[in-house]
Amino acid sequence: AWRSFWIITIGTVLLLLHNIRKLKTVWMITAIAALCLFDMWTVNKRYLYDDQFVPSGQIAEKVFPKTQTDNFILQDSSLNYRVLNLASNTFNENNTSYWHKSIGGYHAAKLRRYQEVIDRHISREMQNVYREAGSLQESPDAVNPDAFRMLNMLNTKYFVFPADEKGTATVPVKNPYAYGNAWFVGGVQYVNNADEEIGALSVIHPLQTAVIDIRFKDILRGIPNIPKDTAADVRLISYEPNRLVYETSSSTDGVAVFSEIYYPGWEATVDGVPVDIVRANYILRAMNISSGK
Repeated sequence: AWRSFWIITIGTVLLLLHNIRKLKTVWMITAIAALCLFDMWTVNKRYLYDDQFVPSGQIAEKVFPKTQTDNFILQDSSLNYRVLNLASNTFNENNTSYWHKSIGGYHAAKLRRYQEVIDRHISREMQNVYREAGSLQESPDAVNPDAFRMLNMLNTKYFVFPADEKGTATVPVKNPYAYGNAWFVGGVQYVNNADEEIGALSVIHPLQTAVIDIRFKDILRGIPNIPKDTAADVRLISYEPNRLVYETSSSTDGVAVFSEIYYPGWEATVDGVPVDIVRANYILRAMNISSGK
């Protein structure tokens, strides 16, 4: 109250002095501007104080503190892989996505096909991974990788398990069965519609067969089976959010499946020549790759 009283009093005195020509206009305006600046500055400092302005890195450390699990996973120098956090509400949290490319995460505007694969396949496979948790840590050879084929198809290289009941401590476990960034398949199974496509994922082995909608058949030249070069290789050599560069080596023509979500607008070239991208396995990308390197 006293603060307002003195500000009003000083302002009134300045106006009166100007009115009786004891104070020049320029000085009156300057004095009132200084009074307003003082008033606004002191009020704003109550809410915008110096401690609020810190480097962005410090904000990240406070909001998304890096855990021992994060440090362990980030030691992996691979260009691109994904992490499945089973120590939290997987599809309703975004902390994992700050440090890693996450299988989960939350966004109100969901990719419909990916959400359908979550509901139909991934949710069930997450339960299978939980059951295999002990074996994954102690004896990976005893694990049945077919129990989580969709997660392997999505190149899930690390699982994060809760280390206590509260989930505050976590344990990272490497998945040795992740398929990688891309691979050649030995056959293509054509389907007539989306229902058949998502249903076939329960049957096929993604490393061996790609499920593709029949509308893409002409692009793949209609080949159902491909004489696969057992030594064929696809490697990701450069990764940027909007540009991926792969290197392939194969003695025969083939179909490569890429562990990236299919979405209209992406363009692909092979040796500088534009080629079409087709949708494979309901959500991934696939292309015809000519022999050679």
